[in-house]
Amino acid sequence: MAPRLRAEHDLPSAELDAIEERLHDDNRRLTGHNDDRALIFALRDEQGLAVGIAAGYSWAGIAELKLLWVDEAYRGLGHGRNLLDAFVAEAAARGSLRIWVSTHDFQAPGLYQEAGFERMAEFAGWPEGHSNIIFCRTLAA
Repeated sequence: MAPRLRAEHDLPSAELDAIEERLHDDNRRLTGHNDDRALIFALRDEQGLAVGIAAGYSWAGIAELKLLWVDEAYRGLGHGRNLLDAFVAEAAARGSLRIWVSTHDFQAPGLYQEAGFERMAEFAGWPEGHSNIIFCRTLAA
């Protein structure tokens, strides 16, 4: 029986994760790089609730910061920069040569620029009236 294409916008996250892992297996096999690891720092309040996170991964000499977030009640206190600095330090310790991050113009582009990231690309109109900005920071070898 031939495979059928169909919309599955509510695909369970566990199934999507399993498919993504198959893609990672292919990437490892095709490149010979088997060093992919999660790279995550959390900021927790007194009750243990996550009020900030820097989450991404490192693989093949590159790190990608996929999520940097601080709860509104804790913003403006340096927590975002502390999370970013911890992520950068760990990426460097793992031997990453570069760190990539994507952010919107209404999020934290200034934070990345102040931390030594260089603007590499900008996609205007994502969302309409705003831009998505790609930053990269090259680390010392």
